Amino acid sequence: MENIDLSLVNWSRGQFALTAMYHWMFVPLTLGLGYIMAIMETIYVSTGKEEWKRIAKFWMTLFAINFVVGAATGIILEFEFGTNWSNYSYFVGDIFGAPLAIEGILAFFLESTFIVVMLFGWNRVSKKFHLASTWLVAFGANLSALWILVANGWMNYPAGMHFNPDTLRNEMVNFWNVILSPFAVNKFLHTISSGFVLSALFVIGISSWYLLKKREIGFAKKSIAVAAVFGLLSSIFLILTGDGSAKQVAQRQPMKFAAMEGLYEGKKGQGLIVIGAPTPDKKYNDDKPSHLFTVEIPKMLSWLGFGDTEAFVPGIKNLIEGGYEIKIDDNTTAIALPFEEKVRRGKIAIQALSDYHQVKNSDNDSLKQAYLTQLGENFQYFGYGYFTSANQLIPHVPILFYSFRIMVGLGFLFLFIFIYAIYLIYRGKYVHQRWFSWVAIFSIPLAYLAGQAGWIVAELGRQPWVIQDIMPTMVAVSRVDVSAVQITFWLFALIFTLLLIAEIRIMLKQIKIGPKMDGGQ
Repeated sequence: MENIDLSLVNWSRGQFALTAMYHWMFVPLTLGLGYIMAIMETIYVSTGKEEWKRIAKFWMTLFAINFVVGAATGIILEFEFGTNWSNYSYFVGDIFGAPLAIEGILAFFLESTFIVVMLFGWNRVSKKFHLASTWLVAFGANLSALWILVANGWMNYPAGMHFNPDTLRNEMVNFWNVILSPFAVNKFLHTISSGFVLSALFVIGISSWYLLKKREIGFAKKSIAVAAVFGLLSSIFLILTGDGSAKQVAQRQPMKFAAMEGLYEGKKGQGLIVIGAPTPDKKYNDDKPSHLFTVEIPKMLSWLGFGDTEAFVPGIKNLIEGGYEIKIDDNTTAIALPFEEKVRRGKIAIQALSDYHQVKNSDNDSLKQAYLTQLGENFQYFGYGYFTSANQLIPHVPILFYSFRIMVGLGFLFLFIFIYAIYLIYRGKYVHQRWFSWVAIFSIPLAYLAGQAGWIVAELGRQPWVIQDIMPTMVAVSRVDVSAVQITFWLFALIFTLLLIAEIRIMLKQIKIGPKMDGGQ
């Protein structure tokens, strides 16, 4: 602990967060827009109506602009694992590296290959081959997200691995346990469905602008019809996967779950706070109230986290002090350990690993085995051995509390927008509801806000862990000069901002031009 430069840790975290947040400005649009334009082209191939070809080609142009800019930030993000987080990369490279390698070799090249056919092959390949290329681009974009989210899910719930004390590395023992872990599955499904929702809002918002300008009326109505149905189905799926994610967090990352709610003292039948304000500067062991005010749904948090309205939901204080009953499996329960005991066991594991390396080349097999046994018995608390204060385990409660409610609140607003858009299109009244067209336009930045809020909940909520319970963020960073991280932070901030501005300007220019009238390239 005494050799850890917290300034380096914070700047490294800041740089990675900056890159990830800019990257997520580009990624979600490719996840859903690919499928929307594929559906539009499918209608064209099925009906033979040239108008649908024209519609699909317009949205493909915006997709391509976004794809090119997003790829640049994604590459930088993956390089940062080696430059800024080399301790982490060494510790879990055998596991974490595999999904990233598959993403680069399989998914990215799948997208890159067929996007050329999709954009430039209209008059060079058959209709069905071109349609297949479009679907493969859409599938490739989501396949790319799969492998990255599998890696991220593993960090939240390490599975399918074994720690090798000789190499000091975690090694994969079951590929399918990594890929199909509960966290990986839920994170992937919830994340891509959020991208689908954003993409649908993007199409509806841009199409609504055309209606306000009294341009491309037929194009706009058809685009809204497809996007609204796609968005409604995606919103319903988003809610279902969000429920699954909440249960995974409650059972595997209870500190994040408590912080999202600002819950310090747990109880059975815990209510869900719909509206509230956490008390500023609240500490887990002081006498201040947890919130200034709240409006709750009775027993909803217990149901949300455990599927049981009477389930006990531990608060932050409970998680630190321990002593409550936890469920291991359907037939086994245990008593939660206090922070001090976890730290003690973590230090035993760290010391046992050090002692093993002192004697591993000796002939004293019994001593080596004794150290390995100590390590194995306490490895699940390995990361706790680096902490000195219980406060280090608590993420930033107010940011998580408000971010979670922004995400959920906007999610239900989007659901309403899709339902009402379908109603207006069905009744032929969309053109006359100018106020709703403005709502649809302003929903585009709100969709990006909801996505960023979701990632804040996911990533800030699991702090101080880079690998849950095994590796704290503070020991995962590279040993580089903090000034180097500071310089690259501001350099990346400038480059990413310029890229974002450039993308917005190019897209706005293309939107003002509108869909082409001819059938050429």
